[in-house]
Amino acid sequence: MKRFATLFSALDQTMRTGVKTAALAAYFNDAPEDDRLWTIALLSGRRPRRTVTTTRLRAWAAEAAGIPPWLFEACYPVVGDLAETIALVLPPATRESDRTLSQWIAVLRALDKADDDTRKATILGAWDQLGTVERLVFNKLITGGWRMGVSQKLMTRALSTATGIAEADLTHRLMGDWTPDTASWATLIEAPDPTADLSRPYPFYLAYQLDQDPHALGHVTDWLAERKWDGIRGQLILRGANHYLWSRGEDLMTDRFPELAQLVDFLPDGTVIDGEVLAFADDRPLSFARLQPRIGRKTVPRKLLAEAPVILMAYDLLEWGGQDMRPRPLSERRAQLADAIAALPPDLPLRLSPAVPASGWSDLAAARDQSRDIGAEGLMLKRLGAPYLAGRKKGDWWKWKVDPLTIDAVLIYAQAGAGRRATLYTDFTFAVWNGDDLVPFTKAYSGLTDAEFGQITAWVRKNTLERFGPVRSVTPHHVFEIAFEGIQPSPRHKSGVALRFPRMVRWRKDKPLHEANTLDDLKQMLAQYG
Repeated sequence: MKRFATLFSALDQTMRTGVKTAALAAYFNDAPEDDRLWTIALLSGRRPRRTVTTTRLRAWAAEAAGIPPWLFEACYPVVGDLAETIALVLPPATRESDRTLSQWIAVLRALDKADDDTRKATILGAWDQLGTVERLVFNKLITGGWRMGVSQKLMTRALSTATGIAEADLTHRLMGDWTPDTASWATLIEAPDPTADLSRPYPFYLAYQLDQDPHALGHVTDWLAERKWDGIRGQLILRGANHYLWSRGEDLMTDRFPELAQLVDFLPDGTVIDGEVLAFADDRPLSFARLQPRIGRKTVPRKLLAEAPVILMAYDLLEWGGQDMRPRPLSERRAQLADAIAALPPDLPLRLSPAVPASGWSDLAAARDQSRDIGAEGLMLKRLGAPYLAGRKKGDWWKWKVDPLTIDAVLIYAQAGAGRRATLYTDFTFAVWNGDDLVPFTKAYSGLTDAEFGQITAWVRKNTLERFGPVRSVTPHHVFEIAFEGIQPSPRHKSGVALRFPRMVRWRKDKPLHEANTLDDLKQMLAQYG
């Protein structure tokens, strides 16, 4: 644990990518194999199951520190991180421990079925033999609030430096449904068995937002234009007579979309298709709201299957007959995909994403402007000669989205942020007018500068009407322009609507309170775009 805590400190104390890469590479060279494997798991989102609630941790920490609970709770928002608050208030350790990272994780996992007294004794005992930074790391392992300022891409780059294995190869090896329980350093990193995990997806290729004039991309005939559909990006894998569906966030979604199972009987073994899972009926995509009830389900009842049937709108062919197609140009991959889908019965839940025809960029601009009318978010532009790469690479793939919807709303509640923004009010609730009343309809957390967050924080402290725990009700005064990607009905909200990806784009200091938008304005948007 000391070695891992040293790594944590080294990563936390710098913003320089090169320094972080070197620190990680040195760790991967020197740490025990089990610790290396767990470090990779933690940095790729594979965290141990939480075995102790934060409520218990707060109470035990206050007790161990000899302070009243209210004082601990007053410290927490100032520090901004629960794991760090606990590490700071505890008295110095009276013992030392030489347990490794993986050994401490084993201690925590053993608490899963333990009684409360055993959990408390184990946690207090651990705190009493760990230094401050080690305690911080240990507490993060308990709470799952893991942030080390390291992206998975940076971690993979450091791993490549340490092992000499190509970064692209490592990116692929780290995909899929592995854990430190099901993999070893040797099988995952050094000599992976290609048949060990037939469900393993390829790294997704991601696009950049196009903010420039598209004419700068060259001639339009060099590009494939497709609709950017509003669904779930997914990778369908057909291997070993089974099928698997992975989301872009590496969530295995196979059981949520059983319609796709029948494709095993019609496509060759060793087929991998990149596409978008869409709710689809009457030969057209349905709104994302129709798809949403299926996202969190482990199993899908027949009623929901009937209400929200799905297809995979196929974008790309990554593997065909067991052959990796990614190095080939998009034009070749697309042609093979089109031929494969054309040979299928028409009632299967697989469609080829249609190309948007154009003789010039003005044609595509006009098609982009029609996106919301057909339930799309804009256009995707892909260079026909490009291979399928991993991650976000600038140059060959662009998303040309329509401008977001916007509405002017009134700030009515504020809550402090976390981490470095723990002393600022950054989490806001907004309302629109319904007659003479303000009706809350959304929350937003991003979009302002640090200076603007500082200004609004000072104002919130002077204009608080009521307090509800960490939330403050404030005097209705400030109007903000809220941007969002979509709107849908929601019986769970008083306003009757819910927004997709709301964020603040402008503090409307020029706009008086009474000129904010109304609930009727939201309902008109819902009727038009919902």
